[in-house]
Order: sequence, then C-alpha cells, then structure tokens
Amino acid sequence: MENLKDYIKGVIESLPPESLVSHVEFRDQVTLVVRQVSLLEVLKILKDDFGYKYLIDVTAVDRYEDDPRFEVVYHLWCHERNCLLRVKTWASQGEPPTIPSVVGLWNTANWHERECFDMFGIVFEGHPDLRRILLWEGFDGHPLRKDYPVEGR
Repeated sequence: MENLKDYIKGVIESLPPESLVSHVEFRDQVTLVVRQVSLLEVLKILKDDFGYKYLIDVTAVDRYEDDPRFEVVYHLWCHERNCLLRVKTWASQGEPPTIPSVVGLWNTANWHERECFDMFGIVFEGHPDLRRILLWEGFDGHPLRKDYPVEGR
C-alpha cells in the first residue's frame, strides 16, 4: 500500500487545480482547503473516486475577527484505507452566511448541517429541512458564535 504522502499527492493532482487553496499535513492527518464554489465538485470526487464514503461530521469555526468569518469543516472517512481527511471552506459573507448543502452526497449531512445552522446560523442552501435541531424554534441567536453573550440574551 502506498504511503499517505503519495496517496494525498494523487488526490490533490486529480482535483481541479482552481478548486484547491492549500493543503496541510500534520501528524498524519491531511486538511484540504477548497474554494466554496468548488466544494460540491471536490467532495463528489473524494467520495466517488477515492472512497471517502463516510461523512463523519460537519462543523464550523467562528473566526470572529477574520474575513471571511465562518469556516465550515467536513471530516471524511475512507474505510478501505482507514484514513481521515478534513476538508475546509468558508461560508459566504453576509447575514446569514450561506454554503451549499451536501445532503445530496451524504444523507447524514442532514443532521450535521442542522446543528451548524442551529449553533452558528449558517444557512445550508438546498437543505431539505433546515430548522433547529438542539434548541427550540423561538430561541434567540446562535450560541456558538463568538459574539453571542456569555450570559445569554
């Protein structure tokens, strides 16, 4: 079996060159940073051509002082290679921040995207049922945003 570096090199070379912003290898884990406009295409290639059939998680990071503010992170798993791959991109700026839904690629994204919507206020465009999953519908705000008051509303 080829080593991780050769494998990731093959993955990167097969992606459309304009889609990749950067990649980072740290402690045998790889993170691909992709442009949002290419997100669905890249994730489909990773799933169909490289065996990343399992979406473990979708989460977000609030980079409050940065522009763009919200980074969306996908953790993918390839069972055949016993290999984790992290893919990052940014939600569009504006209020609310938006990003395309990946429910069409992985059904499990349904719950993960709803959690990100609930906690960060990120709208996943094309999601079949985007509504709160942890908090009640009348809850004011998104508690994992860094500008959410610690004492609550």
